[in-house]
Amino acid sequence: MRAKTHTFVYETENFIVETFSKETPHVSREEGGHLRIVPKVRYENRWDMPPKLAIEFMRLSMIVGEALKTAMNNLGVPVVRINYMDAGNWAVKHGNQPYFHMNVYGRASNAVHQPWPEAVYLPDRSSGFMDNFVPLNDEDIAEIQKQIEIISQREEYGESNWVR
Repeated sequence: MRAKTHTFVYETENFIVETFSKETPHVSREEGGHLRIVPKVRYENRWDMPPKLAIEFMRLSMIVGEALKTAMNNLGVPVVRINYMDAGNWAVKHGNQPYFHMNVYGRASNAVHQPWPEAVYLPDRSSGFMDNFVPLNDEDIAEIQKQIEIISQREEYGESNWVR
């Protein structure tokens, strides 16, 4: 189900974590970066997910957010906060149904275009605002993957803590 405009970062049984490759991200790499968590089965809203998937989704979003922050700081990008945003609205612009996914934004203290602590600015892509934003690169992705593996092994993320 992964779109051609995205690059694979990580996968669980029910979700894919990806970043941008052909489209520009909402937050440029040097300002913190942008990941997406997408269910493998399309849901219009988060409440459409079965409870077991919702638990897996929450666990994954916590791990991915912490991994993005740690990885980007390790690579010299001073991420001070992770913002999470449910989305799917823009699909309607292309004649599709909205679909649930989560954007995960790194927010760097030195950002210029998406300055912290302001909310992420998301004008229509045709505005040109995001045209020069840079996607996460291979080194960033490798470090994020490494951090996901480290963080997911911690006791608080053990499966027994996440049973319903």
